[in-house]
Amino acid sequence: MVSSVTSSTSTTSAQASMQKDMGLTSTDFLNMFVAQLQNQDPTSPQDPSQMLSQLAQMTQVEQAYDTNTNLQSLLTAQNTANGLNAASLIGGTVTANGNSVSFDGSSSASLTYNLSGASASSTITISDASGNTVKTATVGAQSAGNNTYTWDGTNNSGTTVPAGAYTFTVSSTSSSGSAVTATTYTTGVIDGMAMVSGTPNLTIGSVSVALSDILDVK
Repeated sequence: MVSSVTSSTSTTSAQASMQKDMGLTSTDFLNMFVAQLQNQDPTSPQDPSQMLSQLAQMTQVEQAYDTNTNLQSLLTAQNTANGLNAASLIGGTVTANGNSVSFDGSSSASLTYNLSGASASSTITISDASGNTVKTATVGAQSAGNNTYTWDGTNNSGTTVPAGAYTFTVSSTSSSGSAVTATTYTTGVIDGMAMVSGTPNLTIGSVSVALSDILDVK
């Protein structure tokens, strides 16, 4: 029963798309085709091969619209399933590709990054949504692997910045003075989900994280 309803809906959608793009549906074409047969001049009938060619072309067009409609239905179903999966992650602590951090206006925020090797010094630069630097901090030696910096939400003047989404970069050097690669991550507790262009995105406060960027959820 469900398959029948789905098939009927897909067919209706395909017919509607054809009506919008071509000004007629396959039913309209068949009616015209039959009327053409009924009203043709008996002394000068149309070439059957030409008529069959027209019918075949219309059938191909209809099949193309049906295929496109079915693909759109599958995509919608997949996005719905992804949305349900994303919603099940709410409340979990996520690590994702990115360099965003959400500041709620009062609580300290944790900035996570991975160092390819041991560092002697690292400079962390935090910027607002307009790209303006609000905080520059220097940290001492850190080991290779994952590291964190706790930001108290203040700028270089010691004033607490407004709540919102910020970004950060990390520049590290080794004891020999060579650069150490630092990979930043977006981390935090997932508190919501939003659909962006039909794709589910998770939210961490003011920060939006694409489902495809998630590396780990605990």
